[in-house]
Amino acid sequence: MTLVVILTVRCEAIETFRAFERKAAGVMARYGGAIERTVVTAPDGAGEHVKEVHLVTFPDEQAFSAYRRDAELEAVAHLRRESVVQTEILIGEEGPDYHAGAG
Repeated sequence: MTLVVILTVRCEAIETFRAFERKAAGVMARYGGAIERTVVTAPDGAGEHVKEVHLVTFPDEQAFSAYRRDAELEAVAHLRRESVVQTEILIGEEGPDYHAGAG
């Protein structure tokens, strides 16, 4: 299972957000999940928000659901609420390989 997670984060709370994400990544690993890659945009015109895009994998939907219900994750959810303005989750699957020279 592959997820693209697009998070809009308050600039003044970026360190709070990163603390949450480090903890979340540890919890995620217990369920076979991983943040495979992150991309961060420049702050918006007002300098209030950045977008952070995560490519996340889990073995299956059950593992993802179990992660989301984890008590340790819930214990640090306040960090997420303090820092994240909006979240968009796109659920997909592995796509074609566009690397130069690929098949």
